[in-house]
Amino acid sequence: MRLRSILCTLVVLVMTFVVCISMAWVLLLPRWYVVKVAQFWFHAVAWIEKYVGGLSYRILNPENMPQGACLVASKHQSSWETFKLHVLFGDPAIVLKWELQLIPFWGWFMYRAGMIAINRKGRTRALSAMIKKARQALAQGRKIVIFPQGTRIAPGEKAPYKSGVAALYGALDVPIVPVAHNAGCFTTRGGWIKKGGTITLEFLPPIPAGLKRDEMMRRLESALEEASDSLIVKEAA
Repeated sequence: MRLRSILCTLVVLVMTFVVCISMAWVLLLPRWYVVKVAQFWFHAVAWIEKYVGGLSYRILNPENMPQGACLVASKHQSSWETFKLHVLFGDPAIVLKWELQLIPFWGWFMYRAGMIAINRKGRTRALSAMIKKARQALAQGRKIVIFPQGTRIAPGEKAPYKSGVAALYGALDVPIVPVAHNAGCFTTRGGWIKKGGTITLEFLPPIPAGLKRDEMMRRLESALEEASDSLIVKEAA
C-alpha cells in the first residue's frame, strides 16, 4: 500500500511539472483561462489519487451547500481539501498565505486564478485587503473559502480559531457553511504520502448572517470540532 501511495505522489508531481511548464503561457491570458487550466489539474489529481493511489472520497449532506456565492469555513488537516474544494466548487476564492504565490509556476497560477492572498504580518491592513478581495470575489458569484484556524491542524489536535473568519463574516453579510472532514487521517504530516481509503467530507448546516461575532464563533467552532472529531473516530473504528 505504501508503494502505491509513493507511486501516486510521483505521478502527481510529474503531471504537475508537465502542466505548469507546458501551460505557462496561459498566465498571460485573462483569469478565466487560468482557472480552466487549474480545474483540469485539480480533476487530474483527483483521478490519479483514485485510480493510482486508491484514495476516493464521499460527500455528506450536500444539500447544506447553497448555490452561488457564500462563505465556507473548512477544517484544514492536509493539502487534500485545498485541492478538492476546487473540484467541488469550480472557481472558489481561497484565503491563503501570500508567500504561497511565490512558488514558481504553481504559485503564479494561484495568483492569476484570483485567490485571496494575505500577509499575516500586516494585521489590520491585511484584514482590510482580505475583505476587499472577498467582496470582489462574491460579486463574481464565487464562494469564499477560509480555514478558520489559519493553518494545518492534525486530526485530534486543537488550535484557536483566528479573527479572519469573524472579520469576513461581519463584513460580507452572508451565511457561513462549516465543512468538516477526516482527510488528515489519510495523509502524512508533510502531506506528500496518502494512504488508500475513502475520505468523508461533510457540509454542516449554514450559520445565518447577522449574528454577533461571539455567537457565530461559538457556533462555528462547536459545529466543526464536533463533526470533525466524529468523522475521525469513525475512521479509526
